[in-house]
Amino acid sequence: MSTVQLELDEDLVALLQESNASVPGAVLEPTVMELYRRGSISGGKAAQLLGMTRLAFIHHAADLGIPYFNLDTDDWETDRAFIDALGTAARPAETSVR
Repeated sequence: MSTVQLELDEDLVALLQESNASVPGAVLEPTVMELYRRGSISGGKAAQLLGMTRLAFIHHAADLGIPYFNLDTDDWETDRAFIDALGTAARPAETSVR
């Protein structure tokens, strides 16, 4: 683990202390969430860094308004076509009755 020193305004430190927030925790959680939101780290890595299960992380991200699944239109269409193809392949072949 690396150690980093940050200079924080005294007013900010006082506010964190008044709210009973630890300074390291107050820096770690938003930093990890922002890295995840930007796509710099995976949900699994973010959960690990925050000491959460993946499911707890999904709920936490949702509570903060950060979607766990973030598909653009092309990704959505590709996934939908794949699922449609699976559905077609899973259907039994029609047989004619004479």
